[in-house]
Amino acid sequence: MTVRVVHLSDPLTIVVDVIVWGLVHAGTGYAVHRLPPERLRDAWLYRRRRFETDRLYRRVLRVPRWKDRVPEAGAVFAGGMSKRHLPPGRAGGLERFVIETRRAELGHWSAAAAGPFFLLWNPWPAGVVLIAYGLVANVPCIVIQRYNRLRAERVLAARADARAVADTSGRSIP
Repeated sequence: MTVRVVHLSDPLTIVVDVIVWGLVHAGTGYAVHRLPPERLRDAWLYRRRRFETDRLYRRVLRVPRWKDRVPEAGAVFAGGMSKRHLPPGRAGGLERFVIETRRAELGHWSAAAAGPFFLLWNPWPAGVVLIAYGLVANVPCIVIQRYNRLRAERVLAARADARAVADTSGRSIP
């Protein structure tokens, strides 16, 4: 089974692979950076799945143990936001954080999706390795974004519930 369309020498193939992966990561990062926040509202891709529990992220995957060791590039482009730490809760900081986790998740899904294109100029076994690289390099980042977003959304939901209780108690009515 071969999909290979372009045949390059082995050294040139390696150089092209490194350059293309670099361009894919930078290109998808820049593309999602340019998306307006309205395009990053709650959608199917970002919704919590039934299997996504606190136990999965904390005890099974142990995300809190390793998430800070993964590079964070959210502030690479002007106007970007590092997701290394939660922003202050005032002035919509947590809401923006949720949007930025969606942005990062979309960028990592997009980068990982580029893996099969490497089969166009790589022999099949090398193409499989490059697809695996795309997954290994991006899936942990996706997991971190989902973990952080679900935590932030839980805080936002608790705040909304507290406001709703205050509104119905009559204390907040002037």
